[in-house]
Amino acid sequence: IMSTKILIAEGNLEEENKNFIKSGIPTHTESLKESLSFFTNDLDIDVVNASSDKKINSIINDLKKYDALIWGGSSLNIYHDTIEIRRQIEFMKECFKSIKSILAICWGMQVAVTAAGGEVKKSTNGVHIGIAQNVEINKKGINFPLYKNKKNIFNTPAFNFDEVATIPKDSTILASNKVNKVQSLNFKTGISEIWGLQYHPEITYDKMIRLIKFRKDKLINIRKVFTNETDIEEHINLIEKENKISEKSLRLQELQNWLNYINAN
Repeated sequence: IMSTKILIAEGNLEEENKNFIKSGIPTHTESLKESLSFFTNDLDIDVVNASSDKKINSIINDLKKYDALIWGGSSLNIYHDTIEIRRQIEFMKECFKSIKSILAICWGMQVAVTAAGGEVKKSTNGVHIGIAQNVEINKKGINFPLYKNKKNIFNTPAFNFDEVATIPKDSTILASNKVNKVQSLNFKTGISEIWGLQYHPEITYDKMIRLIKFRKDKLINIRKVFTNETDIEEHINLIEKENKISEKSLRLQELQNWLNYINAN
């Protein structure tokens, strides 16, 4: 059997990944690979970083060889309009011309939405730090293959300060919660079908806790999400409780559903 060829787009800048590695935190690409391997080792995976890859043009010329693309998370904010962010948006537009199936996670969804003419802004109803609670699948989402065997209301790892404010045309919102109206959506553009998630099924709660500790000073002083370290400790306790009751296969359900979907199509 031919193995499925998947391209993973790393959303973080190289510098951020070096910081992760220094702190003993797996990169988002490593987390993705590990989560995919929970279901199958029969994937042929390449990785691209559109912000810094020198060979980006030859990768663009070869995109048609991929069965699917997964675009992961990032600590960037899309409205900052830097050259590195513009490169990612342009690369996503190229993917729309060549890759049929795209799973766009968190930052990945924000890049896809922007590249398709939608808009992403700073979140107005709060933020997700390590966890999104009470994500509710709507009527359209319940019958959508992304959510096969998923509970209608669930908690999930998440880390975002921004949200999709304007969806691309002919998009369908599949799930929401109090913080983000667009927790997941589906749209088609070019030859691509995009499944977008604002949360991170592929990242463990353990890693989320490490990320919170790693970003502690920023979260208090710059993002002003927490007043002090006690605040952060309480929040970490909440995530640790969720981690104890969370079932790995249920957390990863969307990934499994997407893999099944691309193999069937």
